[in-house]
Amino acid sequence: MRPALRKLIEDEQGQALTEFAMILPVLMMVLFAIFQFGVAFNNYIQVTSAAREGARKGAVSRGAGNCATVSSLAISAAKNAAPNLNWGASGAGVTVTDTCASNAISPNTDFTVKASYPWTVQIFGHPVVSGTMSSSTTMRVE
Repeated sequence: MRPALRKLIEDEQGQALTEFAMILPVLMMVLFAIFQFGVAFNNYIQVTSAAREGARKGAVSRGAGNCATVSSLAISAAKNAAPNLNWGASGAGVTVTDTCASNAISPNTDFTVKASYPWTVQIFGHPVVSGTMSSSTTMRVE
């Protein structure tokens, strides 16, 4: 075999570029997945915080008025605890379960707040998987 042809066959100058071009799509998918997981986890932390703050507000606000007023205060506190979430989105919301007697929250009963928020994992703008995350917190009314 001629030396020039052998040198051309054994040349490895483009090998690193070829390997990088092959691994780049996989690397980008992993990076986007890590980013999407971080966004979803941040939203879950905010949903959990919203449920906790709403339940706390409802548990300590028994004397603030009638049942509707206390429930409204709890829902407002829950939504204010997670201002970065779009509470107007479809599937997002805060619900309250309490024990109301004579149009007042009964003492020594449970006050429960459930916060729900939709999540979607997207790759390059296309939804891959979605669902609804929710968190519920129950506190004793003082």
